[in-house]
Amino acid sequence: MPYISIIVPCYNEQDTIGLLLNAVYTQTYPRDKMEVVIADGNSTDQTRQAIERFQKDHADLQVRVVENRERTIPSGLNRALQAALGDLVVRLDAHSVPSPDYVMRCASALEAGCGDNVGGVWEIHPSGDGWMAKSIAIAVSHPLGAGDARYRIGGRAQAVDTVPFGAFRKSLVERIGFYDETLLTNEDYEFNVRIREAGGIVWMDPTIRSKYFARPSLGALWRQYWRYGYWKARMLRRHPHSLRWRQVIPPAFVLSLFVLALAGIWNPIFHWMMLAEGLTYLGILILAALPSAMKKRELLFLAGIPLAWATIHLAWGSSFLWGGIQSE
Repeated sequence: MPYISIIVPCYNEQDTIGLLLNAVYTQTYPRDKMEVVIADGNSTDQTRQAIERFQKDHADLQVRVVENRERTIPSGLNRALQAALGDLVVRLDAHSVPSPDYVMRCASALEAGCGDNVGGVWEIHPSGDGWMAKSIAIAVSHPLGAGDARYRIGGRAQAVDTVPFGAFRKSLVERIGFYDETLLTNEDYEFNVRIREAGGIVWMDPTIRSKYFARPSLGALWRQYWRYGYWKARMLRRHPHSLRWRQVIPPAFVLSLFVLALAGIWNPIFHWMMLAEGLTYLGILILAALPSAMKKRELLFLAGIPLAWATIHLAWGSSFLWGGIQSE
């Protein structure tokens, strides 16, 4: 069996780093064939202490910490990659919880030659028990919130644009380079673009599963998708051919509202057109949320899910436009 390095960028993850390490410890892959390399961005909470307690209580699993002074995700991934000893690399996040056979299935897919970077599906869970947190979890796993991103909505095993996290041979980095440290978000997608440009395959296997906890509030969801949209636009400047239809619709919608609002200053008919567009949009969202509300028998989902979708679309679309006009 090949030796595997599990790389984890980390900053102030005291509440979740233990969940990840315990999930790694209970993997079906042999512990003496794994190491965990955590790139910590000088955490100011109890993250380091939690890691040290785990190391003390689980000495049969190699866990190492390297410094990530830049405190960004791509820099953390690169520092961990530089320290990794494994032939295969599995990239995880400090707030992820991989299924017990996650590492084994990643290794099997790589050994079988399914792809150059392989990953699976997020099982999206709410970050709380309230109806809004549950609404957000449903929204981000629905095509109206995720587009055709297979790692969120599932599907058969297939070649895809991107996968969450991902597992690859360390030699791949020698071929295409490290993660782009100028992208504070979207570094995974850009890494996968370069794999595909080099003739490689990004492979999604739905049996490779990990838990992902959605944002707990609309404010947190807005901030998340504002980052996503902004850095997607910055990434597309370097790889414009990687643009997908799902990435065009939100900024087009936001732009249409802006243009109609502006035009309405001169002619009120455009304000009526904007109102009609908004009401039509709202009606579509409520109708799309109806099956989930009925299935879960939760009337508040008819408000929560559309609010979450609107937050995703408006935040992503407006920040995409903003990122597109910003200078490098």
